[in-house]
Amino acid sequence: MVCLGNICRSPLAEGLLREKLDPTRFEVDSTGTGSWHVGNAPDPRSVAVARKNGLDISMLRGRQFSHQDFIDFDHIYVMDSSNLSNVLDLAQNDQEAQKVSMILDTIFPGEKVDVPDPYYGGDDGFDRVYDMLDQACDVISSQLS
Repeated sequence: MVCLGNICRSPLAEGLLREKLDPTRFEVDSTGTGSWHVGNAPDPRSVAVARKNGLDISMLRGRQFSHQDFIDFDHIYVMDSSNLSNVLDLAQNDQEAQKVSMILDTIFPGEKVDVPDPYYGGDDGFDRVYDMLDQACDVISSQLS
């Protein structure tokens, strides 16, 4: 799961998908394309909306996407077109690039719909993002299981 700073959208997506997949069969992680929040906990509003929905993401810490993620993961879901471009710029071949997709393509195939970044908005933006990611993670978990 990849967003810009790895404190809002991608930690929510990580927490959601972890809850939906068997942890003995799948590894789920999140990262950001930027380095501003490396080592930081998720945004308190992401933690709150997750907690309100029965998830605890408070222990997650931000990290920056690297080429190693292409090696470590079979699927890389990005939150928006900017993240898509940044991640694809690091792909060294078609096999790596094919691992990358926009997460909302799971519910809006081929439409390239961005998960809006709730960072500068109000708390209700985090609720909307949570709902979008929950739907997408339902689809992903059914495809992988």
